[in-house]
This record gives sequence, C-alpha cells and structure tokens, in this order.
Amino acid sequence: MQFTDFTKLDLQRLPSPCFVVDQVAIERNLTILNHVASASGAKVLAALKAFSMWQLGPLTASYLDGICASGLHEAKLGFDEYRYGDKKSEVHVYSAAFSEADVKELLTFADHIVFNSVSQWQRFKPLCLQAQIERPSLHFGLRINPEHSEGSVPLYDPCAEGSRLGIKLYQLADIDLTGISGLHFHTLCEQGFAELNRTLNAVENKFSHLLTQMQWVNFGGGHHITAPDYQVDALIERIKSFSAQHQVQVYLEPGEAIAIGSGVLCAEVLDIFEKKAQSEHDYHAILDTSATCHMPDTLEMPYRPDITNSGEVNEFLHNYRFGGLTCLAGDIVNDYSFAEPLTIGQRIVFEDMAHYTMVKTSTFNGTKLPAIALWNSQTDELTLVKQFTYDDFKQRLS
Repeated sequence: MQFTDFTKLDLQRLPSPCFVVDQVAIERNLTILNHVASASGAKVLAALKAFSMWQLGPLTASYLDGICASGLHEAKLGFDEYRYGDKKSEVHVYSAAFSEADVKELLTFADHIVFNSVSQWQRFKPLCLQAQIERPSLHFGLRINPEHSEGSVPLYDPCAEGSRLGIKLYQLADIDLTGISGLHFHTLCEQGFAELNRTLNAVENKFSHLLTQMQWVNFGGGHHITAPDYQVDALIERIKSFSAQHQVQVYLEPGEAIAIGSGVLCAEVLDIFEKKAQSEHDYHAILDTSATCHMPDTLEMPYRPDITNSGEVNEFLHNYRFGGLTCLAGDIVNDYSFAEPLTIGQRIVFEDMAHYTMVKTSTFNGTKLPAIALWNSQTDELTLVKQFTYDDFKQRLS
C-alpha cells in the first residue's frame, strides 16, 4: 500500500540504505484520523511503538490528541517532542509490567497509566493514589483480555490461548477497582471495522457491568483506519453509540494507520551471483540492507514486502532472491522477478516501510543502520534527518 509515487524521487540524492518518509502522506493520514476524532467525539493517540519519527511530533500533535507509549522511554519522547505550540499532547502509557522506578517517574508527567495485571495495580496503587492527590488529572486503567481472537498469526494475537496480555474476566471477580477510571483492550493487527465491531460486542457482553463504573475506554490499536477500504463512517457511528450507551470517553491509539503508505526503504545491490547451477535467470542479489536488522517483520509475521517495478517469481524473465549482508543464513527478504537484469550498484525500493521498521532496527553483525530522510512529494524538498555512524553502533555496547 503506497500513497506516494516515490519514482519521482531521485534515489541518487540519498545515502544507502535509507528510510524515506513523505510528509504529505503522513499529513493525509493525520487528516483522516482527525476527522474520525472530530466526528465521533473520540480522542485519537499516536502509537509510538509503530512510528516514532519525532521530527514529525509537532505535526502529529497539531492533528491528534496525544501519544500512547509502551514504556518509560517512549512516554518521555512523547512528552518531550509531541507538542504543537501551546498544545501539549496527552501521554498514555501501557506495559506488560512496570518496575517501581519507572512508575515513580511516569507518575510525574504521564496522563494515563494502564496496568496489565491486577497484581501490578495492587502493588503500585498506594503510589498512584498519592501522586493523584498532587496531580488530579492522572488516570489509571486496566488492560482487559476479551478472549475474543481476531488474529490469524499467533505471534501478533494478544488474545491467543495463554496470552500474557490483559486481564481475563474471572481475574476481576471481587477486585476493588477504587482508583481505576478506565479499561483498555487491544485485539487487532492491520484490521478493519468488522473485526473491531465483533471485538466491541465481545467486550460489551463480558464487561458491561464494569463499563458503567468507568470514565473512559481505550479501544487500543491495530485499526487500519487510513486504508482506502476502511469503513470510516461505520467506525464513527459505532464510537458514538458506544460512548453514549456507556457514558465514557473513547480513545483510539492507531500506529500503523499514521504511517501507512508514507515511506520506503531504499537499498543498493552489492553483489549478484547464480542461485542455481547452469541457470541463466535465477540469481541471489545481496543488498546493503538486511531483513533481520532492518525489516524483521518480514521474518516474524512473515510477509513479502513489495518492491517497485518487480513481480512475482517468473512473472518477468529475471528472478532474484534478495538477501541481506549479515551472516544469518535466514537473512532473506523474498524472491522477485524483473523485466531487465539488475546491476551492481542499482537502487532498490521496498515500499510501505515507515511503520514497524525504523522502530525495530538493530545493528547485528555491526550492520549500519539505514539513514532517515524526510521528503515532501509536492515540493520535492528533501531533508536528511539522520545518518548513523560507527559511534552509534559502539555506544550501544560496552
């Protein structure tokens, strides 16, 4: 899914490898999310776990209500960088577990803190309620597990059997919820309105007796709201009805939806050699990027990223298996075909690479991290935001 024609960008202006994000496409997505908030009354947060390019923090804050974080460092980044003029973003944070030191620091600046278990809430409740006396705007919530699975990949399914994420209904029996003002759930991954609607039905069926005690409910992330086929109007109406029925403020925290279709990963061909003996058209192509270091979701989910001007195997005459430059035998992106043979030094563009890429990169094998560039597809202005060096690798170690 790509909203920007990156073929208009001169790739030779970039170092390699390089992530390139189109600000125009980001603003398109933010506009849609802002419309959902305005029309439904929901508050929309940017999930930094998916896309945390804080150079765009002020732009994001101008459209959305705040950020959601998965721990202390993301929360601090949201607090520091996601501001627009005098407008301060709400900072919401959830983690599968918090340390006491992190909770103490979060209590000084976060707006919502969501706990993953009853035991964590009970452990930190005295600290939280004391902090709330000094900061009455503080809110505390619990993540629930509706035990309603919409995921097809167990690794990405928070409601899979045996999941450690969220509190099941039976675990809340006879629990004192004094101090808890909201519930949070997260069940989706790159999914549409129908999946959310079924999840909401499950939540209402199981937790309706608790909803009446709450001030807010967070629907989590995984909503593909900015995808072309998403039922935006249906989402708006469902939020309005849910909010009215239960008298709660609804929150959404999309991550991928903010950056979908907005960015690419540009890489360079370092070497080409035969994949099969006596084959004229099947080759390995080694790139200066890496699946394991720079695109781990291609191995974890797994999925096959699109490459500009490529086809499926044998769709065109020349077949290539794209591999990374690390020692891992499985550092393979996938197989592709091209109408013309590739050449060493040629640039390759992996499409839709802004979300869950920059936030997951590593320096395994000492692999250089991709540079980060911001492009305006309307004006052709290109800003090289960050280039990584040996020092970035060295300082992660000791």
